Amino acid sequence: MKQKWLWLVLAVGLIVLIGAAAILYPILSKQTQTQAPETEESAQTIPYVDFTAVDLEGNEVSLSDYIGKPIVLNFWASWCPPCKSEMPDFDAVAKELDGEVVFLMVDMVDGMQETKDKGAQFIKEQGFSFPVLYDVNQEAAMNYGVSSLPTTYFIDKDGNIVTGAMGAISKTNLLKGIELIRE
Repeated sequence: MKQKWLWLVLAVGLIVLIGAAAILYPILSKQTQTQAPETEESAQTIPYVDFTAVDLEGNEVSLSDYIGKPIVLNFWASWCPPCKSEMPDFDAVAKELDGEVVFLMVDMVDGMQETKDKGAQFIKEQGFSFPVLYDVNQEAAMNYGVSSLPTTYFIDKDGNIVTGAMGAISKTNLLKGIELIRE
């Protein structure tokens, strides 16, 4: 029985690794471009998907409220070690950019393992200052197909999803993603 679980865990891990590689490769690749850059007319864009979540005070907030500035959209939970590991970098970069880029940290509240109170307590204890939204109805998670945490999307000022990453990202890769949406 233990051997079956081991194979299942290995298979799921391999699938997550392949998915993360497929998402991160365009960001991390430093190969020379061999074709002409896409023109504005030929570039395919993926528009953002709106959602509504609540802030700490229970006010409804929509992603569309922030369109017009580049957005780093991060899905996390306080029980998630990889989420916790990347958050200090997110907070530091958000402070450095001082509002040039909007950081929206969406806490994946399920009412059992993750509650709004647990997420808020974690943010308070760590002293993070970026905006936190609480996905109490799982609308954001469903709209973005979030299947693992953390998951990050980089959205340009026009509301186009430029790239994304599943799993924790380093400060270097966070800055690379931001560079893509600030252009």
